[in-house]
Amino acid sequence: MSTTPIQASEVDVVVVGSGAGGLSAAVTAAYHGLKVVVVEKAEVCGGATSWSGGWAWTPGNPLAKAAGVNEDREEFRTYLRHRLGARYNAARVDAFLEAVPHMVGFFHQRTSLQFTPGAKINDIYGDTPGAGTGHRSVGPAPYNARNIKPGLRAKMRHQLYATSFLGMGIMAGEDLSKFLSASQGSIPGILHAAKRVTTHLFDLAVHRRNMQLVNGTALTARLMKSADDLGVDIRVSTAAHQLLTDDAGRVTGVKLSGPNGDYTLAARRGVVLATGGFPQNAALRAELFPHTPTGNEHWSLAPAEANGAGLDMARAVGARFNTEVASPAAWCPVSLIKYPNGKTGTFPHIMDRAKPGSIGVLANGKRFVNEANGYYDYVDAMIKATGEGQAVQAWQIADSRYVRRFPLGMAKPLPVPLTPYLRCGYLVKGNTLEELAAKCGIDPAQLATTVANFNANAAKGIDPEFGRGESAFNRYGGDAKNTPNPSLGPIEKGPFYAVKVVPGSFGTFAGIDVDAAARVLNESGNVIAGLYTAGNDQASVMGGHYPAGGINLGPALTFGYVAARDMAGATAYEDDGTEAPALEDRTR
Repeated sequence: MSTTPIQASEVDVVVVGSGAGGLSAAVTAAYHGLKVVVVEKAEVCGGATSWSGGWAWTPGNPLAKAAGVNEDREEFRTYLRHRLGARYNAARVDAFLEAVPHMVGFFHQRTSLQFTPGAKINDIYGDTPGAGTGHRSVGPAPYNARNIKPGLRAKMRHQLYATSFLGMGIMAGEDLSKFLSASQGSIPGILHAAKRVTTHLFDLAVHRRNMQLVNGTALTARLMKSADDLGVDIRVSTAAHQLLTDDAGRVTGVKLSGPNGDYTLAARRGVVLATGGFPQNAALRAELFPHTPTGNEHWSLAPAEANGAGLDMARAVGARFNTEVASPAAWCPVSLIKYPNGKTGTFPHIMDRAKPGSIGVLANGKRFVNEANGYYDYVDAMIKATGEGQAVQAWQIADSRYVRRFPLGMAKPLPVPLTPYLRCGYLVKGNTLEELAAKCGIDPAQLATTVANFNANAAKGIDPEFGRGESAFNRYGGDAKNTPNPSLGPIEKGPFYAVKVVPGSFGTFAGIDVDAAARVLNESGNVIAGLYTAGNDQASVMGGHYPAGGINLGPALTFGYVAARDMAGATAYEDDGTEAPALEDRTR
């Protein structure tokens, strides 16, 4: 690679990073006529967004209103006040709630980012005042990659293999339900699955990639298509190293290195840092994550590039690193699988925990959590139940009936064979619970007692220990055909199976302090002119709590949008033409 410096150039906005937050800022700024460059140090765009489920928490969004759901904004505030407690930042929460419906309206009406409503997606804590029972989330509509020109398509990150079927993504909701029904012999489900898989195999043969984009890959693709349509210059394999400032401390540009060498980009309106936080920074994990003495006792679902580079650049110009959050990261239970090529895959346990016929236990053979609650709660409980100096781990166990009907971690239901997962050691099998316990290192007597008690209560549709299946969130994640409780079923038909679960995360909550306009703040609480941040580089507006699914992507999209509008000096909203509140009003 050449190291000859390139002549410095000037644009309006430089966005560092290409996840949801960065691309949201880029599209919005370009829509308002600004000249925008996105730089991404990986060979492909999308960051952790491309490997996510793609759903964003967007309370009060226009798709909900179109469906006749018109909730008062105070309902959202009430829910967040109760869930965030002392971490509730009224100015930032109000800025989010003010902008989020217009953000959704802007992208849905003015760009290629079309959304589908999360009509049945409940807030996690249904007994909390203000909790929602649907219509507070949106996800990207599926997208055919043929709509994207080949040069841009080559810059798109592929679906995370661990969460795919042969590299093909499956969308939560109707798509997933039909695949699961196929494993239970449903003819419509079988036809749906056959059509999707056949199309995917054809795409692999012709295009060498998945072309049926869903979830995070669809979100990234639609944002990239929108950016490209508006003339945004997207540069991959281009790393940012240093923020440039003038004598007054204003950020004026970025030092970069790309395929053709080192150069600088001056930014007339501002720089947006959206590099994905620090989930892959072992030193910071060791410092901030519990039960992680070396930083390596944790497995992130983010790409390797999310190593805190944006945080380092911001701190070098005086930005405050806010670690005063309830949790430093968005926990997610994961399991590890060894691939034939020697690499290790990381699988997020999102939907299997709520299905009837499976429970999570520690090495002592006891349950420790309502498995059907949010993924954050599962890891949080696992950490709290683990003694100091002990490895944080659990086992998700199920019987033979379960594993042929539902996924158990990465192991797929019928007609996919279990043999590959057993052979590599990912899936552990025992003809009896005692045999399974011996293989896993679980207390056999206690496991037998735990399962017997669970089965007796599951038959009655109750879980006296943890209340599993009582909330709408739990029941939605279960199996509607299972009675009397969609989330509870016995574990009784051998052989029995287990997957080892360890702590992981989607991204970080600790991050750069910002004001209500996503402008970076210094240690004194003053704005660093010309510097903005969005996505996981930004300290979580949720204060390190996880009140609903999509609370990473919803704020990322929204504050990217907010930052760009501030740089553009936009006053009227793009979707309905109404005037936005002045900055002073947003920061009270």
